[in-house]
Amino acid sequence: MWRLAFMLAVWAEHAAAGCRVVAFEGASYTVCEVSAADDLQLFHAGPEGALGSFAAVDQALEPQGLRLDFAMNAGMYHRDLAPVGLYVEDGVQATPLVTRAGPGNFGLVPNGVFCIADRLRVIETLAFAAEKPACRFATQSGPMLVIAGKLHPKFLADSDSLNIRNGVGVSVDGSRAVFAVSNDQVNFYTFARLFRDGLGMPDALYFDGSISRLYDHDSGRHDAGFPMGPMVGVVVRR
Repeated sequence: MWRLAFMLAVWAEHAAAGCRVVAFEGASYTVCEVSAADDLQLFHAGPEGALGSFAAVDQALEPQGLRLDFAMNAGMYHRDLAPVGLYVEDGVQATPLVTRAGPGNFGLVPNGVFCIADRLRVIETLAFAAEKPACRFATQSGPMLVIAGKLHPKFLADSDSLNIRNGVGVSVDGSRAVFAVSNDQVNFYTFARLFRDGLGMPDALYFDGSISRLYDHDSGRHDAGFPMGPMVGVVVRR
């Protein structure tokens, strides 16, 4: 317990500094904290179709005198880069909520929705369908990692399904979201415990695996690769 308390104390001391690398149970992660007061947005498409990259998002922001400060891929997508589940941008729903179980990680229910409004929330899909919260931005993904302080019931501590993974967790009061991408291959159980036990997030949602990517302006990190679907990022003045 003292190791966990020490790690959380270190995290709290540096919580306002943006993205940083932390260690949890022998694995390395890059974590980025965002406040509900930050200009946190989702990005997917422009006039000519899916943006597909952090560079394209940054280019689209440039005429407004804005730029990305931090960004991450934010949910699963089809071959044409369309979101698999619910996607809301600036209050407009582009794709509907998917409530059924299905194949792949997205369909490993319970899955959930990351909702950006006055508060930042991760909401289990069926609870979201019942509540119908008003989200300025929303992206559905899965599986849930942590649900009201409990790990997803299908995660196994000794699973040998290892991958680079990324996701988001939110604080109890919705004032903070912590985004994380693993720098080492980890299983779902360990990744979920990072959010719950390492970062103190009672609700957390998985975004994706092998295509997990991060953009951090301050450190110069800009992960490249094949085009992406939904992305989440903090916008600031240039």
